[in-house]
Amino acid sequence: MKEKRDKKTGRFLKGYTYRQTKPYWDKNWLYKEYIEKKKSAREIAEEQGCKENNILYFLEKFGIKRRSMSKAREIKYWGAKGEKNPMFGKRGEENPNWQGGKSPLRQKFYSRSEWKELSKKILKRDNYQCQLCGAEHEQGNELVIHHWLPVSSFPELLDKEWNLITLCENCHRKIHKAKIFRINKPEDLAKLISEGKIK
Repeated sequence: MKEKRDKKTGRFLKGYTYRQTKPYWDKNWLYKEYIEKKKSAREIAEEQGCKENNILYFLEKFGIKRRSMSKAREIKYWGAKGEKNPMFGKRGEENPNWQGGKSPLRQKFYSRSEWKELSKKILKRDNYQCQLCGAEHEQGNELVIHHWLPVSSFPELLDKEWNLITLCENCHRKIHKAKIFRINKPEDLAKLISEGKIK
């Protein structure tokens, strides 16, 4: 049996240490766990009772190529999708992340899929053009959906198609800055329509 220490110096010979040998110090073992079994560095570290950096160090030392983020995501278990997911369609108090309706109405509505679908519908209706200057979607001047009757005054009209119009960012900014077409009651809207200012 080979001695672990040099008899003259008392130092450990190359490849020996006072510490107990760890499985991840072996290239073949680590390759099998990481590449063949497709375990993550974190999973291996948890099983071995060490830090993830230990595993990453030995992967690099042995020249075992690490997975890209996209490959890691392909392997990762993300849970059930669609209607098979027990959280599918659960909103408000039914959702465990519910915090008692802290988000403002506008913020809540804009984050929903219903608003995204409605926005697409309005853009299509308005031929993907600003209804004031005729500009089309371009970088630096994108199209936005504007509410004629402000959401702050008329939250119940947030999703009404007749209350929505496609504008470019420049015109949208000008309208808000100059308070053009400032509408605070439905009669103001009717007046602007009769004057031909709103088509």
